[in-house]
Amino acid sequence: MSTRETVVRWDDPSTGLAQLPHLSGLDYLRKMMHRELPGPPIAAHFAMDIVEVEEARVTFTCQPDESHYNPIGMVHGGLVCTLLDSALGCATQTTLPAGTGYTSIEIKVNYLRPVTKDSGPLSCVGRVTKPGRRVAFAEGEVLDKDGKVVASATGSLLVFPLPTGQPPA
Repeated sequence: MSTRETVVRWDDPSTGLAQLPHLSGLDYLRKMMHRELPGPPIAAHFAMDIVEVEEARVTFTCQPDESHYNPIGMVHGGLVCTLLDSALGCATQTTLPAGTGYTSIEIKVNYLRPVTKDSGPLSCVGRVTKPGRRVAFAEGEVLDKDGKVVASATGSLLVFPLPTGQPPA
């Protein structure tokens, strides 16, 4: 056997979370994209990065590697689902005013093609199909380096006020 290793480093998220109640979702994600605020630690684990942010639409990239493989030598569906869940959630976040949060209620993913380390970089676009004050709906797809759709998803997200003066724990 040949042992491999990966190191995961991330920035302390508390500095960004302190700004969350004071910025619109769009402004918050734009600052994150421009590295003015730290990204979420999960992005470091899955080699994800926000590359485009506009109202009701967000694009992520992700570079899968063999540390993301399942037992049959393919990228685990959980990485693809996390990428989609992140894009749908952040697209929703762009529609929210300051002091408002969200969380996924449900996500349905269709896996269309296998993904390997050679499939990347992956691109994932999330779009809001119906914004809402209580529940929002979004959709997205993941494309491989050749522009082929490898997965798509639809989801619903709960929208709620953040606790006053405190980011979520």
